[in-house]
Amino acid sequence: MSTHLQGKVLTPQGFVDGRIEFGADGRIVRVEGTPIDVRKVRDKAGAIVLPGFIDLHVHGGGGHDIMEGGDSAARVSELHARHGTTALLATTMTAPMSDLELAFAGLKSVCSARSPKGARVLGVHLEGPYINGGKLGAQPNFARPVQTAELARLNELAPIRLITLAPEIAGNMDLIESLCAAGFRVQLGHTLGSYEDGVEALKRGAGGFTHLFNAMSGLHHREPGMVGAALAHAKYSEIIPDLLHAHKGAIRVALRAIPHLYCVTDSTAAAGMPDGDYRLGRHKVTKCLGGVRLADGTLAGSTLTMDQALRNLVNELDMDLIDASRRVSTHAADYLGASDRGRLSAGAWGDAVVLDRDLTVSDVYVEGSSIELAHAG
Repeated sequence: MSTHLQGKVLTPQGFVDGRIEFGADGRIVRVEGTPIDVRKVRDKAGAIVLPGFIDLHVHGGGGHDIMEGGDSAARVSELHARHGTTALLATTMTAPMSDLELAFAGLKSVCSARSPKGARVLGVHLEGPYINGGKLGAQPNFARPVQTAELARLNELAPIRLITLAPEIAGNMDLIESLCAAGFRVQLGHTLGSYEDGVEALKRGAGGFTHLFNAMSGLHHREPGMVGAALAHAKYSEIIPDLLHAHKGAIRVALRAIPHLYCVTDSTAAAGMPDGDYRLGRHKVTKCLGGVRLADGTLAGSTLTMDQALRNLVNELDMDLIDASRRVSTHAADYLGASDRGRLSAGAWGDAVVLDRDLTVSDVYVEGSSIELAHAG
């Protein structure tokens, strides 16, 4: 039995006024319609259909933290699905091995079977512990060099897709090539490394940078730092467009420099919740004034959801809807090697977000099925 979705649909070739047909297997059978100018898509009322959002950096949401283990990841996936995210990476914190094993044990089932009302959890983003203890940001202080036996054990519990590491830490640089050869995506973050460290890590196979500008050595004209390496050489990088983690001007610089810059939320348990105290790994964090912070004022992840990220790109950065859609979907899929996600075309998974002219989410399809947003709570 097939399902149809009608509206102003963004295909890889541009918008069409038409429809998508989803097959019984959850994949797109066909997309058809009459081309429409992107500048006219929001002129009149009617459904706007974009590829589902893809978020490669998610710590929590709806009051739940990935590090809690149990069914927390399923609940997190449901909160973000209501905001248009159809696929994500559950992201862990720097922690002792016992804490990581607890989190990974809970992730095993949600990585193999999707919650009916949730986004597809594609695997794990291991943001720590292989980072620099001098650039923790909001990470707890359990940083250590890459330990291959530990990594292998965790990967047996749940599939690791992405590893953040600091290349300047002894031994880390030398392992980048073997990690990439083993199928992990490696990116650079929470680092005090130099420009030269960043360039060398990219040569060895590192693919991108974790929340660009945040928790890394900054750009100076005589010491370009890790930010300089990213701006000069990266093809891909994360950025958090909540307008707290990076100034609009800094985001514009990154957009000009990095061809496939893509958005992540770095969201915490506080996403979708009222102001108050929440957990982020072993830390207590406080949501107030639109942000999440440690007691000393350090930004500690965000409350961002991907639909708000899209609106920020369009409304605050004056980006056209096609480019904005790629930044919250297609580029992340391509970076992860998920060529059957992040696009509305025949053969791809039926992941779609339906929005009104104000870019407010009205329905979400994950693998061809509506999550029934009106009844999702």
